[in-house]
Amino acid sequence: MIKSKYNVIGVMSGTSLDGIDLAYITFEYNLNWMFHIHAAETTSYPHFWKQKLAHLVNLNIEELKEIDKDYTLYLSQVISDFIKKYQLNDIDAVCSHGHTALHQPDNGFTYQIGNHPKLAKLIEQRLVCDFRVQDVELGGQGAPLVPIGDRLLFSKYDYCINLGGFANISSEIDNKRIAYDICPVNIVMNRYANALGYDYDDKGMIAKTGVLNQELLHNLNQIGFYKEKPPKSLGLEWVDNTISPILETSTLSDADILRTFVEHIALQIARSINANTRVLFTGGGTYNDFLLERIINYKEFELIKPSHDLIEYKEALIFGLLGVLKLRGEINCLSSVTGASNDHSSGEIYYP
Repeated sequence: MIKSKYNVIGVMSGTSLDGIDLAYITFEYNLNWMFHIHAAETTSYPHFWKQKLAHLVNLNIEELKEIDKDYTLYLSQVISDFIKKYQLNDIDAVCSHGHTALHQPDNGFTYQIGNHPKLAKLIEQRLVCDFRVQDVELGGQGAPLVPIGDRLLFSKYDYCINLGGFANISSEIDNKRIAYDICPVNIVMNRYANALGYDYDDKGMIAKTGVLNQELLHNLNQIGFYKEKPPKSLGLEWVDNTISPILETSTLSDADILRTFVEHIALQIARSINANTRVLFTGGGTYNDFLLERIINYKEFELIKPSHDLIEYKEALIFGLLGVLKLRGEINCLSSVTGASNDHSSGEIYYP
């Protein structure tokens, strides 16, 4: 039965390996979709899982399947603890993205761990998950998946930009939702902050002390991906094969590399938006004040930083919405975004 009100838990784990984001949300439909986030938190990955997840792309499929079993068990514990902590009794579904292990849409392949039917049994809840696979089977990139939420929940903004492991952008052009990955952000920045003994570059203060290197900046900006037209998406493999060799052959200090990479990100984002527009920024990179300063340096626009919950949990929120749309049999994946052969209702539904 199609309802007008749903209580769901959105679950998201991103490539920056900050942890697992969980949000308990009510969605209500009355001509338009409305939402309310009741509770949200991030469960940081312990060192064991951070190391495991950082090296998934180096494993073969059999090794990944073994890790998948362990990760599913770990994820079930995190979700169950969240339910218990907030005493959540009224749950229509848990809507989970899982964690991307391999993403090679051009080869017709994508694999997110933590999307087992077993997860539904372990958490004793209806589960909606595995949102990418069907889109890739239909010839799409399987990403980005968030733009349907941007259209239905945040249409008052000209652009929605998420600064997570990667920067991705979403906007409405000629009545079509267009979205794509712009460039790496925290997936690269955190590596260099880690090398200096920090979890991340707080407010961009480390980058700010570095010196901008024009040669490195030029080499980064010449990467072929930036000249491609959307739909297009990025993955950890691409970073390892394309970005890392450029940075690792540099003799610059970590601070100088961070400074130069901030400039690279700022340039690529500024090129992706028009002046005099309203731009909603979310994701952990939104706290990087220096990065935001550099973006504004290249383009005049209204930069909107929303509430803490929205900055931190917008993706978990929207995966909750994707799950609700799947339960309703409604479109939750846009071919204009992913390049699939048609719009579709993506994901799998499992029962305890």
